[in-house]
Amino acid sequence: MNTDPNVTLVTPDAPIAAATHGGRAKCLQRLTRLNLPVPPTVALSFPAVKEIAQGVLPDVDRIVSAFPSGGLLCVRPSSEDPDWGGPGAILNIGMNDACFEELRSELGADAAARIYARFVQSYAVHVARLDPDVFEHVTCASPQEALQECLTAYEDEAEEAFPQDPARQLSDVLKSMARAWEGTTARLLRQARGAPPDAGLGLVVQRMVFGIGKGESGSGVLQLVDTATGAPQVTGRYLSQSQGREALKPESEALFLTHDPRGPSLQDIAPKAFGALVEYAELMRRKLREEMQVEFALDDGEVHILDGVRVARSARASVRIAVDLAADGIIPREEALMRIPPRTLNELLHRQVDPEAPRDLIGTGIAASPGAATGKIVFSSTEAQASAARGEPCILVRRETNPEDIRGMHVSAAVLTEKGGITSHAAVIGRGMGLPCVVGANDMRFQVRQKTLTAPDGRVFTQGDEITIDGSTGQVLAGAPPLLEAAQDDAFQAIMDWAKEASDLGIRANADTPVDAQTARNFDAEGIGLCRTEHMFFEADRLTVMREMIFTADPEDRREVLERLLPMQRADFTELFRIMEGKPVTIRLFDPPLHEFLPSDRSGQRELAEALDLPLSDVTRRVDALREYNPMLGMRGVRLGVTVPEIYEMQARAIFEATLAASAEGDPVVPEIMIPLVSAKREVELVKTRVDAVAAAVRNEQERDFTYRLGVMVETPRAALRAGEIAQHCAFLSFGTNDLTQMTYGLSRDDAGRFMSVYVQQGVYAEDPFHTLDIEGVGELLKLGAERGRAAQPGLTLSICGEHGGNPESIAFCREAGFDYVSCSPFRVPVARLAAAQLAIADKINQRAA
Repeated sequence: MNTDPNVTLVTPDAPIAAATHGGRAKCLQRLTRLNLPVPPTVALSFPAVKEIAQGVLPDVDRIVSAFPSGGLLCVRPSSEDPDWGGPGAILNIGMNDACFEELRSELGADAAARIYARFVQSYAVHVARLDPDVFEHVTCASPQEALQECLTAYEDEAEEAFPQDPARQLSDVLKSMARAWEGTTARLLRQARGAPPDAGLGLVVQRMVFGIGKGESGSGVLQLVDTATGAPQVTGRYLSQSQGREALKPESEALFLTHDPRGPSLQDIAPKAFGALVEYAELMRRKLREEMQVEFALDDGEVHILDGVRVARSARASVRIAVDLAADGIIPREEALMRIPPRTLNELLHRQVDPEAPRDLIGTGIAASPGAATGKIVFSSTEAQASAARGEPCILVRRETNPEDIRGMHVSAAVLTEKGGITSHAAVIGRGMGLPCVVGANDMRFQVRQKTLTAPDGRVFTQGDEITIDGSTGQVLAGAPPLLEAAQDDAFQAIMDWAKEASDLGIRANADTPVDAQTARNFDAEGIGLCRTEHMFFEADRLTVMREMIFTADPEDRREVLERLLPMQRADFTELFRIMEGKPVTIRLFDPPLHEFLPSDRSGQRELAEALDLPLSDVTRRVDALREYNPMLGMRGVRLGVTVPEIYEMQARAIFEATLAASAEGDPVVPEIMIPLVSAKREVELVKTRVDAVAAAVRNEQERDFTYRLGVMVETPRAALRAGEIAQHCAFLSFGTNDLTQMTYGLSRDDAGRFMSVYVQQGVYAEDPFHTLDIEGVGELLKLGAERGRAAQPGLTLSICGEHGGNPESIAFCREAGFDYVSCSPFRVPVARLAAAQLAIADKINQRAA
């Protein structure tokens, strides 16, 4: 049997591999190599199991003969990845009337009856496919009477006596498990877990260790770390007189493993066995280079290792385990980094709904910004600020947010919107602030004026009702389920330090405020890749001045009004430069259309008319004049800079004066000024001329020199295609992939969420292009822009600053395309850094292999 790769006894040198026999079979071989007390086991390969499903059985008598005569067997699944699942284990195969008589003299009548009855029921339900209800009436107190009732029930339902031939029992079990794996339901379930459609199943046939009988007998599991935190701690469960994983059932009267004042433990009643188990677990950790859960059974105090599986773990635990394994010299740091999926770091950076908690689901949307928060519903930014003043956490509910909602978002615990997609205003700002956010929840009915929110099941929630937003899953929950706190401990910091050493791609943050910048600094971002200055204008004292400027027709009068904003902007930039301590800060000049700063409703326009001492008709006329059919393609970005140059002149002066102020107190600052929405070379020339003139004026006034870098935000397809001529006037090109995707597809990034899930489900798009960069279309523009830009300007710095900068798959493309850095929301910096480090490590591994 040792030479047959399809049906082989598990020995140290047997031809077994995880890719052909599954992870469980391979692990049992490794445990055998470590001389651990593993019961005799036979492994069946993927091809052998596939043949069994088609009705072609291996030599079952030969399999049975590999085990001691008269012993019972169990069969367990062995898929390539344990997470793919598989049919449940079948225990006590071979149990029949003759075996029962032997066991009753060895173990006692009751123990033998329990083993036999358990097998009859398991065989009936999982192999013969009988209805479990046939055993409902089996309630006898005596195990022997219960056994007779089980046998009678089987015979009545199956219309035959319970099979007595062990070879037939094993054959039927193998066929049942093989066919279950090939079934449609099982196929769909494992594909949902990431398994390929043609994933194979192996099976392992193992001699049973009863766990029921004389002396201290039982079964359980043991591991050396806490599943939730990853901290060293012997944990698990043990149940006397039990089999399989009965100890893990919630209703079981399992014992503690270690000494515990609350009750008896395995360490108390079987100290020798406990010590051996801990020793075996430590050996498995060192030799298998992983934290393993040991499945074991005791037979009259003797330890048997039935299986070893990778310890289940939370995101926090996965980081701690990887760091501790590296710290103990068991794995290198590079491997520790490779073991952590980048996206799992989100669970360490934000509060999460306890996965064990019940969820009262009332709606779903797009998971736009990770984390969870509970609060009372409010329907406006004003109400959110009032709620914050009372010290009450609130959830801001809007049809969609706009820049005027910034103040309300800042004081809210989370945001929920009816409209929007992954790059909508609420989503982008939410991620930047670390604010849980669900957008596009259009299965719910939003009645903002009536201040009600109606769930699909008809439940109505009003202002003040408590709900929970889970921005990691896109779920809206009623009430306040328990939340798990964020956990940025020393293990997290170690992973970040190692990732920074390994990465060869720069990671910056998109930061609009000092709070954002400080968050970016705390995560050790290498600078700010995008500062959106327009958000600075929505503070109450600035908004009035901004509106006054909009109503001023003469350029000189506009400059006078903007002079009042200059000190505020200068203070903002100075603080950003100070926080970043000499690291690069890229400031995008004013971008949004002016109408966003004006009230759209009649009451707001009336208030504005009073504030500016203007007739209401003048205000409404100006609002109407600025209204655009398609604002995202209208008078915004560089178009404002060319037609209303006073705004950019003021911002440039604020940047340069802040540069001198911050440089006087610390490391020299070299600001990077970015022109948005460029599509023509001449636009850059015009803005550059004005910015250079402002720089010269500031140098002369303050009699101090400074340097700065001017670049372009590439957001239009034409800018990407004409990057060669645009780059001649630039030190850098930063691709704004949010708008570039919008314009390339002709999709509104705020409205695409309404149908995007249908498009992805039907295969129109492989992924939401606003979430994962479209390599074929938008990626082609990035490549062309990068190649043409660098051909014209060899030292040109290239980056992306759209939300794709925090997406691991998109980062891989940018690195391969030769970009210098990516910039993303501050709370996505750790995810981006780990993803970049893993790409660099993978390259090194491939080079070594070559």
